[in-house]
Amino acid sequence: MPQYTPPLRDMQFVLHELLDATGTLKALPKHAEVDADTINAVLEEAGKFAAQVLLPLNQVGDREGCVLDKTTHEVKAPTGFKEAYAEYVEGGWAALSCDPAYGGQGLPVTLNQCLYEMMNSANQAWTMYPGLSHGAYEALHAHGSPELQQRYLPKLTSGEWTGTMCLTEPHCGTDLGLLRSKAEPQADGSYKISGNKIFISAGEHDLAANIVHLVLARLPDAPAGSKGISLFVVPKFIPNDDGSLGERNPIFCTGLEHKMGIHGNATAQITMEGARGWMVGQPHKGLAAMFVMMNAARLGVGNQSLGLTEIAYQNAVAYAKDRLQMRALSGPKAPDQPADPIIVHPDVRKMLLTARAYAEGGRAMAMYTSLQLDVELASDDEAERQAAADEVALLTPIIKAFITDNAWIATSHCMQVYGGHGFIAEWGMEQYVRDSRINMIYEGTNTIQSLDLLGRKVLADGGKKLKAFGRKVAAFVEEEGVNEDMQEFINPLADLGDKVTKLTTEIGMKAMRNPDEVGAAAVDYLRVTGHLVFAYFWARMAKVALEKKDAGDPFYTAKLHTARFYFAKLLPETAGLIRSCRAGLEPLMAMDEALF
Repeated sequence: MPQYTPPLRDMQFVLHELLDATGTLKALPKHAEVDADTINAVLEEAGKFAAQVLLPLNQVGDREGCVLDKTTHEVKAPTGFKEAYAEYVEGGWAALSCDPAYGGQGLPVTLNQCLYEMMNSANQAWTMYPGLSHGAYEALHAHGSPELQQRYLPKLTSGEWTGTMCLTEPHCGTDLGLLRSKAEPQADGSYKISGNKIFISAGEHDLAANIVHLVLARLPDAPAGSKGISLFVVPKFIPNDDGSLGERNPIFCTGLEHKMGIHGNATAQITMEGARGWMVGQPHKGLAAMFVMMNAARLGVGNQSLGLTEIAYQNAVAYAKDRLQMRALSGPKAPDQPADPIIVHPDVRKMLLTARAYAEGGRAMAMYTSLQLDVELASDDEAERQAAADEVALLTPIIKAFITDNAWIATSHCMQVYGGHGFIAEWGMEQYVRDSRINMIYEGTNTIQSLDLLGRKVLADGGKKLKAFGRKVAAFVEEEGVNEDMQEFINPLADLGDKVTKLTTEIGMKAMRNPDEVGAAAVDYLRVTGHLVFAYFWARMAKVALEKKDAGDPFYTAKLHTARFYFAKLLPETAGLIRSCRAGLEPLMAMDEALF
């Protein structure tokens, strides 16, 4: 069975040495009492829960999957999942970053990010159950009426109830303007909702007493397209006024998807037959409310892939140090053994370092973004809140797409390190590859994220958000430009920053003539921009490591080596991507459809 050691040292490095998270948090009134000791204590306990409770269930969930009773429409989760969820609730983990007004602990989102990274490493399929609940909490917290908030938020905060997001229908995926589910107004202010939803993660299970579905549907007078969508809360059991569970609502699981990975999570087909629901937010404005949950989910999906990258790397390293195969080309490195451990071979090291660089770079980016989200939610300075919100908006599609693409690369590399054993289930590595693949698809495919980044987050505002981030990069480049030891990191960072500026202008000019140019360039553009962000954080991490490399701590030596690998072996990918962007639309669209 795979092993997992929570990466507490690297998390503490990013939080305390790279980002000075406590300095940022203490400036926010609601987090003024948070200190490094509190953060470290929470991280340590979270790591124990992930490694000791969730990890042993990961392969169990993959083997068993979920079982649907088609007579009762009830779903049984894999062995041990329900008990682990009860332990999660009892430990107060569900309430970690929730509002104290509803029973939450009020700790920073950044800490919740760390908790979820570790849980995703240990067991992504299980972690999706509470993860979706947190998204439902966020949507209701932002847009629910006071009555809905009082009825549902305390139960979601405690974890007594779980939540889902019901968007997709059989005939429409990302294009939600095509959805057909209907909501009929009732005299008591509720609505009767009918329709079919598919791909609903954690849509039915036996972990919690109630499931709170957030459902997109159309009112009878709804205009066509995405401007006619409303959002409703549709519980599995309708709560009584005292919080107890009342009648069973006719919202049923009618099937489970048989999937490539995440077998332990119930991906449900949902049918609503006049189910009672209550509107969240304003009529026909459902997407605005749901986007709170969708954006939280996009950050969460990036976090899932970060977790998988970390655990795949850890196990591949352990295997590479132990597995004996052939001799190093330069001569035996373990002469007392019949062969050398495969970690001596250059390409094995390249695969391992790729996974390590993507894990540690992703962690820095994800924690930084979470910290900006804390500022957005808690600062009493409006300008500071807006600047943080803009930065979170810019980085969200990059986190979702770049980190999930990297995880697919990294887990595949780590499986390759195992050779034939990597393809065998008992070693656990092939599950990480399968589980990681869904993360590139859901919550908006990575192409959708790329279009969102280039079209909405960059070109739509004249590059305002990108320029603001670029100013941070430029300031760091100017600050360290005279530091001789930093030149190997600063020069390529500065060069890529200039190239992204020029590339963005070129694509914008082309798009003015033909908007399809955005579609042709978007995926490559996001990857280039992702590398710019990673290069910025890797250069900053290298600076810290250089300052402390003589302290005798091998952690800083390893960090510096990994930074050098990233700049030498991974960042050069951007040259080909930029060239591909500049090739434009013509090579993609010139061939007649009939020739395909």
